[in-house]
Amino acid sequence: MAKLSFHSILVVCTGNICRSPTGERLLRQMLPQIQVDSAGTAGLTGEAADLAAAQTAAKNGLSLEGHIARKITPAMAREYNLILVMESGHIAQVTAMVPEVRGKTLFFGQWLKEKEIPDPYRKSQEAFDHVYGLMQQASQEWAKRLS
Repeated sequence: MAKLSFHSILVVCTGNICRSPTGERLLRQMLPQIQVDSAGTAGLTGEAADLAAAQTAAKNGLSLEGHIARKITPAMAREYNLILVMESGHIAQVTAMVPEVRGKTLFFGQWLKEKEIPDPYRKSQEAFDHVYGLMQQASQEWAKRLS
């Protein structure tokens, strides 16, 4: 099987304050040779990572410190080799904006039984823990395939 070659990955969620910053940092840790960034379809531009997301990451040994949310742009979508989204709605939003990136837009949870990763925003700590676990598994699966 041919090895996939990617130099840059953009991780996308809705607000760019919970899932995508977590996914970005997990992939950066596991794939240090690849440029990994994140954005949101409705990015809360300029915001730090959500406190619950940051605390959940921290208790798992991952820092979201210094994260600043941004909104995905057509130029950004074209720039990256791979765009990893959390839910089918994100694929629709990204490809409505930039139709030609559909082929490189996949689920972050592509290799999990449930491909979509739910939004924990404003939900319980258990929701954040569950989502972190899914993202960690998904990151490990991507790392296996991309390293």
